[in-house]
Amino acid sequence: QVQLVESGGGLVQAGGSLRLSCAASGRSFSSYNMGWFRQAPGKEREFVAVIRWSGGSTYYADAVKGRFTISRDNAKNTVYLQMNSLKPEDTAVYYCAANDRLRWGFTTTQYDYWGQGTQVTVSS
Repeated sequence: QVQLVESGGGLVQAGGSLRLSCAASGRSFSSYNMGWFRQAPGKEREFVAVIRWSGGSTYYADAVKGRFTISRDNAKNTVYLQMNSLKPEDTAVYYCAANDRLRWGFTTTQYDYWGQGTQVTVSS
């Protein structure tokens, strides 16, 4: 089992930046690939980015490619999402999630553990 706690959300103007953090506790953090998802009001939860357990591979949704960067520090049991050039359509609750290192996934059903989410609001 692994427990995940997100932080770093808030209110920012369009064009601004935020960095989200997700701290993990429990089983070895390096056993998991880590993903970020988001859910806007009235919409389904959608994939944002994923990073392999080693940090060696990343993948992004087209909507955030070139603006967001996912990274991890296995020594600190933490994954990050640096969000630049934010747009109002990025407004959502952002969740981090973990899945087994042997599974490389982009859908919610492929992830075993979830944090409680952190709100990001981008004003125009």
